Amino acid sequence: MPRQPRLDAPGTLHHVIIRGIEKRPIVADAEDRQQFVSRLGQLVLELHMPIYAWALLTNHAHLLVRSGPSGLPAFMRRLLTGYAVTYNRRHRRHGHLFQNRYKSIVCDEETYLQELVRYIHLNPLRARLVETLVELETYPWCGHATLLNKGGYEWQEQASVLWRFGPTERAAKAAYRQYVREGVAQGRRPELVGGGLIRSRGGWAEVVAMRQRGEREFTDERVLGSGEFVEGLVRRAEERLQKQVAQRQNREGLAVYIEQECRKAGITVQELQGGSRRRRISQVRATLAWQLVGERGATLAEAARYLGVTTAAICTALKQKVN
Repeated sequence: MPRQPRLDAPGTLHHVIIRGIEKRPIVADAEDRQQFVSRLGQLVLELHMPIYAWALLTNHAHLLVRSGPSGLPAFMRRLLTGYAVTYNRRHRRHGHLFQNRYKSIVCDEETYLQELVRYIHLNPLRARLVETLVELETYPWCGHATLLNKGGYEWQEQASVLWRFGPTERAAKAAYRQYVREGVAQGRRPELVGGGLIRSRGGWAEVVAMRQRGEREFTDERVLGSGEFVEGLVRRAEERLQKQVAQRQNREGLAVYIEQECRKAGITVQELQGGSRRRRISQVRATLAWQLVGERGATLAEAARYLGVTTAAICTALKQKVN
């Protein structure tokens, strides 16, 4: 069964899981960890990708991140590719460092953000990279210390997480610390590392009970959230896809139309787009500018790109046509 495309749009909250290929380590020492975290922080700021929780372990890493304007794939591509190149050069190795496809689960923020912050920040304790919660509070390769102001990172979101736990910083930190302490006994939480109905409902028993009551819920393996949340998310994703398809078809149609009009005028598309100021070519270009924008719904930037001129030149051509 082919893999489904990722669900992503600016503002989408993702739980991302990165794993080493064949479960091999992705960090060998403190310098590797520093390289990974430094690159992560740089990209968070550069690409405007707010990060709420993270944990770097030996052979995998977790991120709770909100997609920025450039999208999650661009962010992850730069993070993983850049780090892998540095790691391979430093350790004189070749080949893939990470599994080919990182895992990303779109999450219902209102229901799962706090749960995921706790789950992700407890990973070093579960993996026995630290022995106690006291050690975890100063562990440098996890976002827990930042939330408690114990040697953290400025690029990590703090206030936007803490306000969910209390009205003042002091009260919020105390409540957050207690919340994390209560999570230790819960152990591993498989329902928080994937999507689909079973995970969103908290287990198979809940799904069975729901079906016995005759209830049905919209679900998707790429999403951790209620049926209503999933349905809205998938609907918006389909609308974006339809819009992209329509735009692509429109672009293809514009290219064919321009080629036909150039043929009628006895010139080539290359001459049209080459910036020539010959009177005949300028006239064809001005006519096409009006037709593309005024009749075929192209933007000024699209018309400029197709006609090989600036948007200012398109505006001038349109004004001349009107006058």
